[in-house]
Amino acid sequence: MMEEEARKLLEEGINKKLISPGKGDLPAFPLGTKVVFHYRTSLCDGTVLDDSREMGGHCKPMELILGKKFKLVVWERVIVTMRPGEVAEFTCDSKHTSLYPLVSQSLRNISVGKDPLEGQRHCCGIAQIHSHHSLGHKDLDHLQANPQPLVFSIELLQVLPPGTYELDIWAMTDEQKLQFVPHIHEEGNQLFKEGKIKEASEKYYNGIACLKNLQMKEHPGEESWIKLDHMVTPLLLNYCQCKLQMGQYYEVIEHCSALVFKYEDNLKAYYKRAKAHAAVWNEKEARADFAKVLELDPTLRSTVTKELNAMEERIRQKEQEEKGRYKGIFNFGSTTATATTG
Repeated sequence: MMEEEARKLLEEGINKKLISPGKGDLPAFPLGTKVVFHYRTSLCDGTVLDDSREMGGHCKPMELILGKKFKLVVWERVIVTMRPGEVAEFTCDSKHTSLYPLVSQSLRNISVGKDPLEGQRHCCGIAQIHSHHSLGHKDLDHLQANPQPLVFSIELLQVLPPGTYELDIWAMTDEQKLQFVPHIHEEGNQLFKEGKIKEASEKYYNGIACLKNLQMKEHPGEESWIKLDHMVTPLLLNYCQCKLQMGQYYEVIEHCSALVFKYEDNLKAYYKRAKAHAAVWNEKEARADFAKVLELDPTLRSTVTKELNAMEERIRQKEQEEKGRYKGIFNFGSTTATATTG
């Protein structure tokens, strides 16, 4: 069976060399299987291009879900010939590796926390291969200009059948994303109650990103788009509450301004923006927002009065501190003047 598989691969322009056998039987690999593996990519002369154990200073393995149309189809092709724990070397003809420069650029971006599509926004993969657009890495630019066979050394760590792992958001269908958002929202709320504000903000952010991704497929103003936007709003307000507590006031002002632009009667957005303005000494803007809060809900008068009093007290303290500083400067100046004239 192994010889038959090796012969098939050779006919396709792939030469497999077994380095270390894995354990057990060859998995079935149905579509939707998640495979976790380490890889090292080299030129045929041994020059290493990428190594997942060293990229970005992390030792983070690659994860793929089979059947999700990953750009580098050959990785899916070779992995389904491997057992868990197996290490093998695959030398692949250039017809299989032409998209590797783009894939590598994305993986390198991800490893240092950048947008995986940075530098690829303005043209599709095939067009970019035939253009002279720089990928921002000399070795990848050279490879793009000179397509050639590559050697992939792969260690298969895990094979997870469909349904045995939690899907990453990017791998979900639109329907799965919609069903997942309330779950994220609840997790964020629980973390917030436990005082884990940073972790809660990350959950809310993921929920927002998920919905925004769905919104991009709809036309603004249409019923489906509006429905999604109404789901984004409470998540965004919760996210802003976290940011308030984390002291990131300008981000709160930005998000709440976007909300009140669309929803002029959003009380919570005005209230959170008022608190953020007060925190960064925007007294005029804070007063205007607090006035809007009272206009929308007069029963909040005592809460607003308390916030205004706190702001006024902080302003008084700040003015006194500044007077003290200036007084010290002028005293120092007059002493110098006396000493000079005397």
